[in-house]
Amino acid sequence: MSNQSDRHSFIQNNYQQLEQNSVNIPESPQGWENLKWLGPSFLWMLSAAGSGELLFTPRVAALYGYTLLWALLAAVILKWFINGEVGRFSVCTGATILEGFKQLPGPKNWAIWLILLPQLMVAISTVAGLAGAAATAVILFTGGTVQLWTIIIIVVAAAIVLLGQYNVVEKIASYAGVALTIAVVTTAILVFPNLRQLGAGLVPQIPQNVQYQEILPWLGFMLAGAAGLMWYSYWIEARGYGAASVQGKESIDPKQLNQQEKKKLRGWIHLMTISNTLAVVGALLVALSFLILGGELLLPQGLVPKENQVAETLGTLLGDLWGPFGFWFMVAIVFITFCNTILSVEDGFGRMFADGTQIILQGFGVRGRWTKEKFLQRVYIIVLLAVLPITVYLFFGQPVGLLQTAGAIEAAHIPIVTGLTLFLNYRMLPKELQPSKIIFGGTAIAGIFFAVFAVIYLLQLLGIVG
Repeated sequence: MSNQSDRHSFIQNNYQQLEQNSVNIPESPQGWENLKWLGPSFLWMLSAAGSGELLFTPRVAALYGYTLLWALLAAVILKWFINGEVGRFSVCTGATILEGFKQLPGPKNWAIWLILLPQLMVAISTVAGLAGAAATAVILFTGGTVQLWTIIIIVVAAAIVLLGQYNVVEKIASYAGVALTIAVVTTAILVFPNLRQLGAGLVPQIPQNVQYQEILPWLGFMLAGAAGLMWYSYWIEARGYGAASVQGKESIDPKQLNQQEKKKLRGWIHLMTISNTLAVVGALLVALSFLILGGELLLPQGLVPKENQVAETLGTLLGDLWGPFGFWFMVAIVFITFCNTILSVEDGFGRMFADGTQIILQGFGVRGRWTKEKFLQRVYIIVLLAVLPITVYLFFGQPVGLLQTAGAIEAAHIPIVTGLTLFLNYRMLPKELQPSKIIFGGTAIAGIFFAVFAVIYLLQLLGIVG
């Protein structure tokens, strides 16, 4: 009987291995076809455009000039490493990053809880803060109260995502993003500072009397926060990169693939890396432009984008040079950018929380509609990303303060996401698909970088450091 059981197990294992080896991963696109696959990175770049680049960068420049230019460059470059590793996992397995985290050793789904619980506060605060900031632009055109327009913006954004009209809005927003980039880069060139003055900001330094509640959210949201880094996995999977394009398989064990299929995956990783790099370069260009505009136009006047004057203050960035047209153009771009970021945030958080909840409930043996991802996504969009943000905003009413809270949590969460992702890729990917020593080292340094700022922020919050 024992021999028969062993024989059955041997046949089953060989069958599973044969099934894995028979996976036919498509070849990665070549040449101009690559342009059709830039969507996930573009969405990733837009998901933080309304906070990291548009709001906090001019704000930090208005407070500290160019002294933190080095931190901006470090944050953007280091997030390139982290994002690439998140994308690597989904390209090679066809699974989302949370589906990977559930397979980590230890108590069941401990990593899922570690991810989702802090992000509850981030989701609510981010949507409320972005909608409140967008409302400061609307009232300049139409009048009314910020509170009323904040509610309208949140409800409309949730309806757009629920009705599946996000793709249409994304196209409109992409044109607005191009217009914003051209406008701010052109203006930054016109007011370009002395190179020696700008170059001084490349030397790592901390301004006197610096407030880390200003710096940490800026670094956290710059390019993408912890949540945005994880959303990249969902957009990679939804777009069908690499293993995600294989029909009929929820996920693939890349260690069981033959050399030909692994070679195809390396092609997809290369495409993902190019896409990721283009997104980082574009975001860095916009961020540097906003830093220059804030340092040259806001700092001398003592103007800092704050609470219900966000859009009015940002409008002066172009208004000072281009007159009334520049002011109103910038106000319109502020509104469109903040709203598009809300849509990206609701789509990303909706996917992530639905996926995480499904994993946790299935772990408890729950079945039925509460484990259906689409149903859970709708529930989260309505409750977590619409009803609760409206309630929180009406209670607090401070968009910048809400975004600072969310950004600080995001920055502190980045080292956790980084460590889990590195360990996951080391554990689940074959050597041929694992990151090089340089990529691994850069990703590890990224986690340490954000951890240091998070610890200093906590020490300042506790009054231990000045």
